[in-house]
Amino acid sequence: MRLIRLVVLTAGLCALAWAARAEVIETRAGPMRAEPVVTGLDTPWAFGFLPDGTVLITQRDGALLARLPDGTVAPISGVPEVAAVGQGGLLDVLVPRDFAVSREIFVTFARQQGRGQGTAVARAVLDLPSRALRDVAVIFEMAPGSAGGRHFGSRLVEAADGALFVTLGERGDAPAAQDLTRHNGKIVRIARDGTVPDGNPLAGQAGAQPEIWSWGHRNPQGAALDPGGQLWAVEHGAMGGDEVNRIEPGRNYGWPVIAYGRDYSGARIGIGTARDGLEQPAFYWDPSIAPSGMAFYDGAVAEWQGDLFIGSLKFDLIARLSGQPLREVERISGDSTQRVRDVRSGPDGALWFLSEGNGALYRLVPDR
Repeated sequence: MRLIRLVVLTAGLCALAWAARAEVIETRAGPMRAEPVVTGLDTPWAFGFLPDGTVLITQRDGALLARLPDGTVAPISGVPEVAAVGQGGLLDVLVPRDFAVSREIFVTFARQQGRGQGTAVARAVLDLPSRALRDVAVIFEMAPGSAGGRHFGSRLVEAADGALFVTLGERGDAPAAQDLTRHNGKIVRIARDGTVPDGNPLAGQAGAQPEIWSWGHRNPQGAALDPGGQLWAVEHGAMGGDEVNRIEPGRNYGWPVIAYGRDYSGARIGIGTARDGLEQPAFYWDPSIAPSGMAFYDGAVAEWQGDLFIGSLKFDLIARLSGQPLREVERISGDSTQRVRDVRSGPDGALWFLSEGNGALYRLVPDR
């Protein structure tokens, strides 16, 4: 037992050592330096930027942290109670465009619902001087909820009109992704107070959940707007078939009727890879890379402008996608890219990413 503990401790110290130093990674745009910004994190899931340079970071166990401009890291109190079950816990964080005025932030989290759990969205006022969330309100939670600790989805995106897109996994219940009476396996669109905004495609359809924007999703863990304001999402397939999808309202993206991949047993999923009325992915991976956070780049590297960057949990890399049709053009990897959970284009022109494997937040900049 002592030997096992020593091995685990040694491995942990090695990971911290790698996380704490900058690493030069060769890319097609030249050498890039992965600079650690925050280290020592415990299962981090997402991050977001405040206008003053503070970075908010979520940890799946329920901790919300603020990395302040002076480099110190402080916990934020007042986070709603999370169900840290399996893949669930405190998940995404969104800093809306009007934060400087509203002081509001939004978080997604797994919420206990009887014997099961469901993805929920909370709105709160961030009182940064007192390191606390105030006026916390749960504005949405998926219905009717599901047991099991898988497939919470849970990315938040602010639309151009201020509405919120929320990605929801099917919670391991594949047929539910096609059931419009449930939120499982959907991308929903809600107003900032949780109400249903004008323009949702199923708002007037009897029996359908009015928040639904699109359906037929498995576990979308990444979502972002492209430079033109179009919503995109990336989702986990089963054994192969991770998909990048251009999300349109009222469209069915097929899971589990069609899929590019197989069940973990090796069996075929659904009827194959295509059927009339079901959307095709803009790109897919087979074998799976286990994709998570995604971002369209708008920064200092000219060769990357407008390209899509997606983190991989399985292969410890960041995939760069570009072109029409969309294709993977590069894989960026190094010791810093262990289980990349979130990726964002930072206000400083750098590509920022969160390594769950290293427990660290990095910024990727040209090595000059």
